Amino acid sequence: MSKPSIFRRVFGALWAGITWVRVALANILFLLLLALVYLAYVGEGPEPLPERAALLVNPMGTIVDQKSYIEPLQALLAEPTPTDNEVLLRDILDAVRYAAEDPAITALVMELDYLMYAGISKSQEIAEAISVFKASGKPVITLGDYFTQDQYLLASQADTIIMHPFGGVAIEGFASYRNYFREALANALVTMHVFKAGEHKSMAEPFLRDDMSDGEKAITERWLDIIWGQYTAIVEERRELPTGSLDDYANNYATGLQAAQGDTATMALKADLVDELAHRAVANAQVAAVVGAVNEDGLYEAVEFQTYAARKRSLPAPLAGPERVVVVTASGDIMPGEQPPGTVGGDTLADLITATANEADVAAMVLRVDSGGGSVFASEIIRQAVLEAKQQGLPVVVSMGSVAASGGYYIAAEADQIWATPGTITGSIGVFAAFPTFEQLLDKFGIHTDGVGTTGLAGSLRVDRPLNPALASSITSSVEHTYRGFVDLVARGRGMSFEQVDAVAQGRVWNAADAMEAGLVDRLGGLEQATRAAAELAGVEDYRVDFVDPPLSPAEQVFQQLADRVGKLGLVREAAVSQGFERLLQPVRQAVEMAASFDDPRYLYMRCMACAIMR
Repeated sequence: MSKPSIFRRVFGALWAGITWVRVALANILFLLLLALVYLAYVGEGPEPLPERAALLVNPMGTIVDQKSYIEPLQALLAEPTPTDNEVLLRDILDAVRYAAEDPAITALVMELDYLMYAGISKSQEIAEAISVFKASGKPVITLGDYFTQDQYLLASQADTIIMHPFGGVAIEGFASYRNYFREALANALVTMHVFKAGEHKSMAEPFLRDDMSDGEKAITERWLDIIWGQYTAIVEERRELPTGSLDDYANNYATGLQAAQGDTATMALKADLVDELAHRAVANAQVAAVVGAVNEDGLYEAVEFQTYAARKRSLPAPLAGPERVVVVTASGDIMPGEQPPGTVGGDTLADLITATANEADVAAMVLRVDSGGGSVFASEIIRQAVLEAKQQGLPVVVSMGSVAASGGYYIAAEADQIWATPGTITGSIGVFAAFPTFEQLLDKFGIHTDGVGTTGLAGSLRVDRPLNPALASSITSSVEHTYRGFVDLVARGRGMSFEQVDAVAQGRVWNAADAMEAGLVDRLGGLEQATRAAAELAGVEDYRVDFVDPPLSPAEQVFQQLADRVGKLGLVREAAVSQGFERLLQPVRQAVEMAASFDDPRYLYMRCMACAIMR
């Protein structure tokens, strides 16, 4: 029998080697998955909580009402970082409130260096919980290397702020700047077709102008000034600073820094924004003395808020009534169909509302809205589900988070009550349609489009043809019809006339206090107040609050557990320069996410673009 040729022997050996590597990698990944599943579901038993410790509030990433879905491969292989990580607001709130009544917790310590974003609305709710903690007589301390403006709002709630001598406090105020594309589109020979209903629907401006209109500037400046006024009032009250101190700090930053010889930490200390400058070892010793305990590494004894909240929730709850007040969350862009958490899917949320409303022990529902809107079609699907829940006799109360505008307001308008935090941005009652065509650009390159259709509208909605006037007229009619329907449902839900709503609609953005005065909001308060109001409407005193999320498949549950477990095992802390670069890129990231969310079947949107800076 002849031997195989050298080519076949080499090729066979190579293939065998590839097969061996492939099998080995598959086995390694399988073993890794088994190990992670073990850690997620079994692992080591939970260590007992310290007998004496501080509650450590050290959120890493963005504080959200609902965590976004994590892809399985990312959950397994990607290194979690503050840029991508999300922290549930209710984990912080629950931990702080549990700790206020726990004799083992002697202090609350905040380390905010890796907090990417919280926003004024969520910070106000956390500040309220911290006030409850301080009322127990326990101290609150903030440690930090450097404070961004967003971090500092939470930091200022402490009795004492200790900062690194090489740190600083970056306070600049709020701003709303966007790119305008009219000239760029004209130069690129792109024709942008925009149809809007609402005088102040600013979505159209970036495509039709090269700058912000005077009317839009006046409206935006109004709500920015209100939000900034809230920020400065909170900080100045907590720090016992004269009114106007933060304005002076920001407006005269260059002069103040020169006076401090370029030392940002000393400048912040002189401005009474921090209490002490200390290196980490000294700061740790000071906090340890307040807490009254140190761990085996010589650091002040502390239990992280997520671990603490999870452990406290696992303990038997005090006796409560059999009925539930459920909280359903609508967080993110509103899009049609089934969508993962972190995005509001029209079908996903509507199905969840309907299923929850049909459960026998549900006494009332709170719809937590943190959305600037999106698809008209998806918003209508959700609104119908809310309306059907009410028709079953179930009280529905809306709690507005950072933003509940445009489509976010649409799904809230017919609730029994609407609550907003003082820092909420809402309104933006308007409708638009927008899409480009490229016929001029194609003509320039000698590409021409021609053909026939069976009707005058056939083939009209193509990016390579000029917009058919009949189609343009149809879209205009649809936009105007949808706007009238929007105003009408708000009028029904709020007990106002069409004319009253139309006067405060027109796409205008409102801060919470002005929205309440205009009749769009009932009360100012956070989720806790809205939950109590829902219980009162249901006539129940003994109840439990239950957060309801879309059901996950068994596989999704495993990967969610893995993601949470990996995060607890050790989140990778990015360098400060990396986080700063991420903040610089945030406008680009938001623009990409916005473009990806434009998928309404009729190309109609209720979307507040000016609200993006608040989320």
